[in-house]
Amino acid sequence: MYRELKEEEIINKVGGRFKLSTLLQKRLVQLNAGSQPLVETRSTDNMEIALQEIAQGKIFLDTSGSVQVVGGSPGEPGAELDLNPADF
Repeated sequence: MYRELKEEEIINKVGGRFKLSTLLQKRLVQLNAGSQPLVETRSTDNMEIALQEIAQGKIFLDTSGSVQVVGGSPGEPGAELDLNPADF
């Protein structure tokens, strides 16, 4: 799964290497703090879980730098994950 970090598809999906790095870091903080994965997986590796969430289009980084969950229907805004910016 880590090979996806080198693939252009996932980099382009989030808008660049910096945004991918930021999204991964913020999501890892959430997962390490006990947030539930948004994908079904047998893995307990939080990095792999976060990569799967990004690859499956479950999360994204909004313009303010917050991690967002993709809404249930097209055009519906995502729900911001509980993340305190002061943690960074």
